[in-house]
Amino acid sequence: MLKHLQSKAEWNEKSLGAKGFTLIELLVVIVILGILAAVVVFSVRGITDKGDASACEAQLSTVETAVEAYRAQYDSYPPDMSNLTTSFLKKAPSDKWGTISVNSSNGTVTLTNPNGNKCPTP
Repeated sequence: MLKHLQSKAEWNEKSLGAKGFTLIELLVVIVILGILAAVVVFSVRGITDKGDASACEAQLSTVETAVEAYRAQYDSYPPDMSNLTTSFLKKAPSDKWGTISVNSSNGTVTLTNPNGNKCPTP
């Protein structure tokens, strides 16, 4: 198709600059694409932070449910987390956000981490 265009008299009459893009035009397009890419990267980063916060809260809720299930079956709260992982949890909770512990006297579940015992906030 390019040969067809080049064979026309109009093609030969055009100057070199009229036959393609200038360097400035290409640089402007590259800069615009770079700005769009930066916007996308920063907007996606916030999504993963929200996911981490939700996963942490879900994990604490799961452990609280397991504590209450243990109490319903044995009529006392579990002395430590190992009693929960054997029968009431499929696997031990992740320590990605801190250490989860259970108070054996009242069954409260706490998360000990550098964030002041709270899940990360997005």
